[in-house]
Amino acid sequence: MDTWSTAEVARLAGVSARTLRHYDAIGLLEPVGHGHGGVRRYGKAELLRLQRILLLKRLGLRLDVVAEILEGGLEPVEALKRHAVELDAERERLGRLAATVDATIRQLEGGQDMAPETWFGGLDPATEAEYREEARRRWGQAVVERAWDTLQELTPEERRAIPEEFNAINERLSRLRASGKGPGDEAVQAVTAGHYRLIARHWGDGPTAEAYQGLGALYTEDPRFKDTYDQVGEGFAEYMRAAMDAYAEANL
Repeated sequence: MDTWSTAEVARLAGVSARTLRHYDAIGLLEPVGHGHGGVRRYGKAELLRLQRILLLKRLGLRLDVVAEILEGGLEPVEALKRHAVELDAERERLGRLAATVDATIRQLEGGQDMAPETWFGGLDPATEAEYREEARRRWGQAVVERAWDTLQELTPEERRAIPEEFNAINERLSRLRASGKGPGDEAVQAVTAGHYRLIARHWGDGPTAEAYQGLGALYTEDPRFKDTYDQVGEGFAEYMRAAMDAYAEANL
């Protein structure tokens, strides 16, 4: 059987020997055997697998995703659709970052002043993948997968419209709160019903009462969410949570 050493494969494929050793260590590309002195030897099947690895990597997929595809646990098209959603989110983040840099330059050159909270637009280190992993821990893989399926059916324009829908709900609730309406008020609950429907669009059959109340708890317990909602108004996160609790108890 024809085999090639690590050095030979590295030269053929244009990768480093260190990369091949790493792929072996993580179980992504194991050699067919070892030669004199423990030198790794690769056969034709391993070379073809390496070709697929490099092709999938060129598309921007992470190594764990590449491994899942190669083992048959994930269809390549499905992986690329997910990757496209991630790239779209990153493009939006980079757009915000570019706007922040541009506004900062204008300020430093003596132009329009910027509020301090705008100085850090696009610099949030939390990634979409981190949010997905947190969602898996809280609500399970099935919920996350259904949400992904729903997002993949949306156009980029439709995905960008989602935050605007949430903002519109927040603004309506903020006005009701400012007018003295409590979380259980009929008008507040009507708006909260719209919030539930918006969440349900990305939740398969819709969250249970427990899950919806858990989401409300996330709004107050996770600083990332609490800070975002309290930008609407001091204490708004708690108000939102109370409205969600009341809706779940009465309707779910």
